[in-house]
Amino acid sequence: MPKTILCVDDSATMRQTIKLTLAVNGYAIIEAEDGRAGLEKARNQIVDLVITDLNMPRMNGLELISALRTLPDYKGVPVLFVTTESSPELRDQAMTAGASGWLVKPFAPDQLLKITRRFLE
Repeated sequence: MPKTILCVDDSATMRQTIKLTLAVNGYAIIEAEDGRAGLEKARNQIVDLVITDLNMPRMNGLELISALRTLPDYKGVPVLFVTTESSPELRDQAMTAGASGWLVKPFAPDQLLKITRRFLE
């Protein structure tokens, strides 16, 4: 059974890029267009990895990570923060909220795949 990844990003193009990169390598992808939708999907199905953007409507990535970490099933699930932001302060906030890793956009597909494999294999 393939590992399942929840991809949360308000950009349909970015979700598609992540989905194409990871699905072709055997991962099952669930998509959500913002943090609130991502949290709802996470409550309905436990996933093996969450990939989230920062800047999204309704619920941003930091809020999503904090909310996920309150759910018992998500205490140990890795969360990869993928964003255009690169400030050390924001990175620290993400890690404090419970992010497991950080990837700055734009990224090469092989970077995403390498980090994903590190978390899941």
